[in-house]
Amino acid sequence: MSTARNSARSTVLESEEHQALRAAVAALGKRYGRDYMTRVVADGGHPDELWADAAKLGYLGVNLPEEYGGGGGGIAELSIVLEELGAAGSPLLMMVVSPAICGTVIARFGTEAQKRAWLPGLADGSRTMAFGITEPDAGSNSHRITTTARRDPGSGDWLLTGRKVFISGVDIADATLIVGRTSDARTGSLKPCLFIVPRDTPGFERRQIAMELQAAEKQFELVLDDVRLPADALVGDEDAGLLQLFAGLNPERIMTAAFALGMARYALHRATEYAKERSVWKTPIGAHQAIAHPLAQSHIEIELARLMTQKAARLYDEGEDMAAGEAANMAKLAAADACVKAVDQAVHTLGGNGLTKEFGLASLIVASRVARIAPVSREMILNYVSHQTLGLPKSY
Repeated sequence: MSTARNSARSTVLESEEHQALRAAVAALGKRYGRDYMTRVVADGGHPDELWADAAKLGYLGVNLPEEYGGGGGGIAELSIVLEELGAAGSPLLMMVVSPAICGTVIARFGTEAQKRAWLPGLADGSRTMAFGITEPDAGSNSHRITTTARRDPGSGDWLLTGRKVFISGVDIADATLIVGRTSDARTGSLKPCLFIVPRDTPGFERRQIAMELQAAEKQFELVLDDVRLPADALVGDEDAGLLQLFAGLNPERIMTAAFALGMARYALHRATEYAKERSVWKTPIGAHQAIAHPLAQSHIEIELARLMTQKAARLYDEGEDMAAGEAANMAKLAAADACVKAVDQAVHTLGGNGLTKEFGLASLIVASRVARIAPVSREMILNYVSHQTLGLPKSY
């Protein structure tokens, strides 16, 4: 049974439109596959052809408003696209950042001018936007963000100063949506604001971070040295604070879950196909319970994580921000754990072959850890659930 048929059979809770979208994206992903992505990474390039085809078919902007060239859907549809491309071995990490985070924030809170300037390009793939929140001294504690934004009294311009790390795709993005704060960092009060910083803005510098992770999307450290921005670079209300920030962070968690689910499904598919054919004694190794049961367990964990991801996406798309926040964190944790276990078991199933380039699994050992680490660690998610959901006292 093909991956696409497995996917359709396991999504009976989805609408016919969603199942049709899965099948169509799976067909696109199959045309490219893992070999394509491996070749792009080895050449130091970017998956421009896949990005362009996904854009042409309307997949990249499926979550953005129709009046700005999008598909009029939501994070539920966009997460399906990313999951299915990942299941084919060719995920597009910038989908997590450009249409999901930046596109959503601008669509919800941007001015009319910002929407017209950015959303059509984000929807058709001709423009991309990175997202800059992580800082070297803040880690998972967003309350320690020290990038400051202050007004120039004379001109009304904004001046941004600070540093960011592990920011994906800045080299190919037309701009970066930077999270700063308008209050003095020393006061301890968090008042986050979001600013669109074009790539070539004076004082906006980047340095690539050397990574063991093999991916087309590179990671960067950013330095903002009194970066001058016009007043209309601010997205949304200066006093809206966390509401606008989490309008982007919840989709990020849901999309990270989708990214992990796709990777997990790819690894599990390679392992099961191998286990059906590989014979060491008289029967295929998949007949042995020591091989079959862990793979079955991975399938179960993937399906459970997918259900929570679907729940989180639906809650977010229905405007239930608080409930979506809880579900998005749970989905991200469950999908990340399922992904790590699936990749590990797939490599173990193939033995030495699992470490060869031919089967394309070894590189996933590192890649699968990304979902556990970013955009928030599993420990911080457990902290969130323990005190937000269970009402336990905070430990920090």
